[in-house]
Amino acid sequence: MDEIVVFITTATRKEAEKIGRLMVEKKLAACANILPSVTSFFSWEGKVCREEETLILLKSRAALFEKLSHSVKQHHSYDVPEIIALPISAGSADYLKWVRDNTSLETE
Repeated sequence: MDEIVVFITTATRKEAEKIGRLMVEKKLAACANILPSVTSFFSWEGKVCREEETLILLKSRAALFEKLSHSVKQHHSYDVPEIIALPISAGSADYLKWVRDNTSLETE
């Protein structure tokens, strides 16, 4: 299977909506789900930080990950944004076809 779920955290819901919409418009993702207010603990510059963030879940294809990642970085406010992909090991055949039909390997 080529389909993936991409996790991206952002500083604000507005930023998440901008990035999510852009990825769908560019056909780098078929769908963007925005999950507001996730609490994140992470190490940054030698300190343990706690932040309220917004999580984007994108449904896409592995073949598009590099283009998607590059595009997200261009529009993201973080120096090192979280952009990670997990393979979809199983799913509804109709839904996975919809993901393929609504993404394009021909993107700019």
